[in-house]
Amino acid sequence: MKMRRVVTAHDGDGKAVVAIDEISRDVVSFRPGATITNVWSTAGFPVDNAGAADGAKEITGTTRDGGTVFRVIEYAPGVAPRNHRTNSIDYAVVLSGEIDMEMDGTVVTLRAGDVLVQRGTIHDWINRSDKPCVIAFVLIDARPVEHGGKMLAARG
Repeated sequence: MKMRRVVTAHDGDGKAVVAIDEISRDVVSFRPGATITNVWSTAGFPVDNAGAADGAKEITGTTRDGGTVFRVIEYAPGVAPRNHRTNSIDYAVVLSGEIDMEMDGTVVTLRAGDVLVQRGTIHDWINRSDKPCVIAFVLIDARPVEHGGKMLAARG
């Protein structure tokens, strides 16, 4: 997957500039059939927009404790399963294709243009179509979900 990322900053005079304009090289895969382009990440709230560090290089996992992660994932047809829960609130936009999200026996099909707010639920992404599905995700650190006095821990 080739994803162009453009990142802005300020020069020494405080003038707005383009700091990064490239085809992202921060591409990883945690399971067969899922290609992840890490776009950016931040630490802390409120976010600090100063500095020259490349936020994509600071992503080491699915989410970031006390921060945010912005990534784009391409799910190939037949992508390997990964049932998981994160301690984050995730905003997702399906850019192309379609995919099924399975949650504790419930299945919802998402198609290009659909948006999702994922609130710490256990889920899996399954591409049953014959075309890739591309989804943009923004993951923001959140408290673990508590239900019936029990913490529903992140996993997977």
